[in-house]
Amino acid sequence: MESLIVIREFLDSRLGIGPEKVLPEVLLTDLGVDSLMLVELMFEFEDRFNIALDNNLAGPSTVGELAALMDRLRGEQG
Repeated sequence: MESLIVIREFLDSRLGIGPEKVLPEVLLTDLGVDSLMLVELMFEFEDRFNIALDNNLAGPSTVGELAALMDRLRGEQG
């Protein structure tokens, strides 16, 4: 799950949250991820993996849902 690594790096650099706290079952809101930060994270995925994300994606609630979504989208476009 390479996407989980990207999420952990992003949250560590932006919010100082250690990777050990960024677990699949944790709610994004509990980590301080609001809608704006979620958009920034999506841009990070677009830049890092050279993919285009659909603007109509449903927002994930947990770290695991976000990682699974990113992995699926990377697989579809890769």
